[in-house]
Amino acid sequence: MTAPTTPAAPPRAEPDPGPTTPSESLVDFSGVAMQFPNGTVALSGVDLTVRRGEFVTVVGPSGCGKSTLLRIASGLETASEGTVALGTKRIGYVFQDATLLPWRTVQANVELLAELNKQPKKARAEQARQAIELVGLAGFEKSLPKQLSGGMRMRTSLARSLTLDPELFLFDEPFGALDEITRERLGDELLRIFGERRFAGLFITHSVAEAVYLSTRVVVMSGRPGRIVDTFEVDQAYPRDPDFRFTPEFAALSGQVSHALRGAHS
Repeated sequence: MTAPTTPAAPPRAEPDPGPTTPSESLVDFSGVAMQFPNGTVALSGVDLTVRRGEFVTVVGPSGCGKSTLLRIASGLETASEGTVALGTKRIGYVFQDATLLPWRTVQANVELLAELNKQPKKARAEQARQAIELVGLAGFEKSLPKQLSGGMRMRTSLARSLTLDPELFLFDEPFGALDEITRERLGDELLRIFGERRFAGLFITHSVAEAVYLSTRVVVMSGRPGRIVDTFEVDQAYPRDPDFRFTPEFAALSGQVSHALRGAHS
């Protein structure tokens, strides 16, 4: 927008720097620790805030408590110490496995959460239709999970969560079992949806390249008990050009994250 040029015009306001206040955070971990009944300490002193419009990816060694963070945020687990403040009740969760009901069609699987929430049949059918179209599965509404590829099953899982219109989206290595090309394509699809919805995303992965490509911020965790040892901002605008993966900037940042990750293993 061009500022007025008449003498009586007030000074032009500075650009909005984006979410900065605690009220705009959708999940805020403060001093979070987790010890399981068998004595295993999974997390220690985790401080992490994710705000609306941020896509934060967590990488770290296996068993460092990355998935436990998501389970605590979703209410599936309760932290042993510290606090978790949620700025919304609209939370979507995509697991490592698509977790589809094999006897239900794509349409019926996508409607499931709305059905469990007692939404009227017509309304949930329309929500499912929109979500199916958004993830690129239009035409497969009547297919069963066994008739779908792994990538299509994961798209169905993503569509199911989208029917909740989540403000906070939790992703637990959703593309980990897929081949590299399918993984990249789904990453591009996820970023397209993120660009449209601008939810707060908290994404778990073992792939440094995936983390750097998807994220506004990459968080590196130590070995168990998991704690945050480094954070990297990804200064690339959305929508992301797929060719960003082949730039010197991408290589340099991936190298920095990998170096921090190697240190987290030691």
